[in-house]
Amino acid sequence: MIRPLNLLWLALGLAILIALPHLVTSSFAIDIFIRILLFSFIGVAWNLMGGYAKQLSLGHAAYFGLGAYTSTILQIDFGISPWIGMVAGGVVAMLASLPIGWLCFRLRGPYFTIATIATAQALMLIFLKFRDFAWGAEGTTIPNLGSAPLMMQFEGKAAYYYVVLGLLALGLVITWLIERSWMGYYLVAIGEDEDAAEAIGVNAPKIKRDIYMISSFLTALAGTFYTQYIYFIDPATAFSFSISIEAALVSIVGGIGTLWGPVIGTVLLETTSALLQSWLGGRVGGIQLTIYSLILMAVILWRPTGLIGFATDMYRRYVRRQPARA
Repeated sequence: MIRPLNLLWLALGLAILIALPHLVTSSFAIDIFIRILLFSFIGVAWNLMGGYAKQLSLGHAAYFGLGAYTSTILQIDFGISPWIGMVAGGVVAMLASLPIGWLCFRLRGPYFTIATIATAQALMLIFLKFRDFAWGAEGTTIPNLGSAPLMMQFEGKAAYYYVVLGLLALGLVITWLIERSWMGYYLVAIGEDEDAAEAIGVNAPKIKRDIYMISSFLTALAGTFYTQYIYFIDPATAFSFSISIEAALVSIVGGIGTLWGPVIGTVLLETTSALLQSWLGGRVGGIQLTIYSLILMAVILWRPTGLIGFATDMYRRYVRRQPARA
């Protein structure tokens, strides 16, 4: 059950988010909001696997790219709407996660992480060679149809804002439902000690496979949206390693294994990145990566539970007057 006060805060926050494009007229600001919502959604999708089950995957760019390419091929070659292609891309990503998961889940720890990176890079190399089927290294542009909502093309950025807001809401609802179901408890058990979880009867391979499919499906939806938003696709963009890193980074900074952790982490990192780019531009090279690394080191060294854990400790210590967790 959701407490009435929490429900009130949720309704207030949702009302502000819905009204935001009408209150802010700057196209640059709306673009920043879209990026925050998009990477929050990708972080939420990654958090199901990397946060709750603590399976550190750095290959989610594979599913981002599969979703992007599936919807784009269906749109350009067959004239199918990206709304349908988005779901089709999610299904393709889910199917691809089965053999990839079957191979990678045989490994644990850093070996699992390296294997997920290798699969994403292998897919990028494959699409680089598919010149006739997937346009090769040059990529292709999405035909601009003007105002065509049925083809996921809009004149203003506000419409894209609402689309990605809906995707984020979908990801949060799915996470909330899983978090409070038997699967959520199994995921936490696997993340804490997989051998102990299997000893008490948890079917760890099945649970990891199922959550990997859900996570890959959601990530593929983000790939379709991003391609439609920038009107361009190529292997280097669709299968970019930075997508996987960003998904993990925002979750770790915000708080892995929590509902709102990826959102909080994205707000901090993306806002910081946008402000630095706006203030400094290209005058100071590498400043964005430097700030990212400093924030990440600070969180790992002083607050491994992320910003959510820090806020929870402060609430318990100063509001409820309870001892903070170690």
